[in-house]
Amino acid sequence: MSKAPNLQTGHVGLNVTDLDRSLPFYREVFDFEVMAEGKDEGRRWAFLGRGSRLLVTLWQQSGTAFAADRAGLHHLSFQVDTIEEVRATEEVLRGLGAEFNYAGVVPHGESATSGGIFFTDPDGIRLEVYAPTGADPADAPTTGTPTCGFF
Repeated sequence: MSKAPNLQTGHVGLNVTDLDRSLPFYREVFDFEVMAEGKDEGRRWAFLGRGSRLLVTLWQQSGTAFAADRAGLHHLSFQVDTIEEVRATEEVLRGLGAEFNYAGVVPHGESATSGGIFFTDPDGIRLEVYAPTGADPADAPTTGTPTCGFF
């Protein structure tokens, strides 16, 4: 018997350098609601979610941008139902001037039908929005490794 048969990810906490910059980004891109917020000087934070479900917490306690060459978070991925939802998110991101790692929707691997967009938040944290089906089977942007592995 498993120690925790219903184990699942609760929420993901991210360190940011500027909550005033990150909070609007996450609200606009992911349609998150602010569930709670700390505004005391030196202790700024926000709990983001949908309905009653907490999904992401932002903590303003970093002095530098995300560093991909350090141990810790590799990337944060969000699954949606359809490729159309991925493309709608891509449109919002383009309007915000976000940086993309690949041009548009890409498959997760060679001839895969799952795929999505790979981009960074204002602090350079690597993010992904994908759908399990609907990406055209096409050449993946990387060969021999999953698309989400080394971006």
